[in-house]
Amino acid sequence: MERLSDRDEWQVWATTNKLAAGRKELRDALTEAVRKAAESGWADAGKAERWLEKLERGLTLKEGWPRYNVRLTNSGALVVQYAPTNPEGIEREVQRLRAMGLEEGRHFAVKMPEGDKKGYVSILKEGLAYAAWLSIRGSEEQRRLAAEFVGYILERAKEEGGAVYRKAAEIVEEGRARGSLSLADVKGVEVEVEGKRHVVDVLGGGAQPEGGGSGRTLLRITIAAEIDGVKNDYTMTFSRRGADNVAMGRAYARADAPGGREADAERLSALIKALTGKEPRAYRVGNKIVVEFGREHLEGFMRYTELAEAIRRWLEETGRR
Repeated sequence: MERLSDRDEWQVWATTNKLAAGRKELRDALTEAVRKAAESGWADAGKAERWLEKLERGLTLKEGWPRYNVRLTNSGALVVQYAPTNPEGIEREVQRLRAMGLEEGRHFAVKMPEGDKKGYVSILKEGLAYAAWLSIRGSEEQRRLAAEFVGYILERAKEEGGAVYRKAAEIVEEGRARGSLSLADVKGVEVEVEGKRHVVDVLGGGAQPEGGGSGRTLLRITIAAEIDGVKNDYTMTFSRRGADNVAMGRAYARADAPGGREADAERLSALIKALTGKEPRAYRVGNKIVVEFGREHLEGFMRYTELAEAIRRWLEETGRR
């Protein structure tokens, strides 16, 4: 709110989100005013239509929960944030998130208000995914709190539009799927790689961190499988690379494998596609064949109970703070 400089008049500024969260009587009055403004040409038709949709529908404010802002950044990342001006609101929300099983620094970030500046509680991508996991596999109280929280965030995301909801739902589904399968469930799976059909039977596997060069922590994933009747142990090594700290993995096809390097690379690619639904990239470096994996493959591996926890911990511990 501000006072006009030379008149005894005040202006009050409010976002459509705040107005949409108001009483129905207020929203009805504003809806009529926006309609008349659009009809008279005083408001842009496209903006007026969006305002009307939000005012008529109202904004979900789940009882007992503060209003979280849910949106996408320009790069397409999901932002889930509660930004009050009072520290008490932040402290209450932090206590609730901790009771749910989330950890500050790993799952959410906190900044207390300073002066007239707002503070915030920001839910990280891993925090939303982990809350979704807790809603299924946590303790009884964690399941209750996490299910309410995830449901509320999805409602808020839906109100912000299709792209926001799709991103939030993708993260939630990824979290719910973690540890939902066993490697031994992958039996007789047929996949196509380079136009050839392969049959994959997974026998077992595991993941563990280990030290690498320059003090880096690597992640080693080993899968035992029978592919097209050929049994083998496949090892993939993941590390963080580049200025963006991207998680990438590699494996090298073996020359002593049945059929040589080409056949071994094809079988490994078939295994990864059967496990994650995504075919890895394979390329030659001199006389070697490198099979390369990305974050999408790690997220696929996290569906398996034998791999999920080790991968989650490695991603958290090697991610930038």
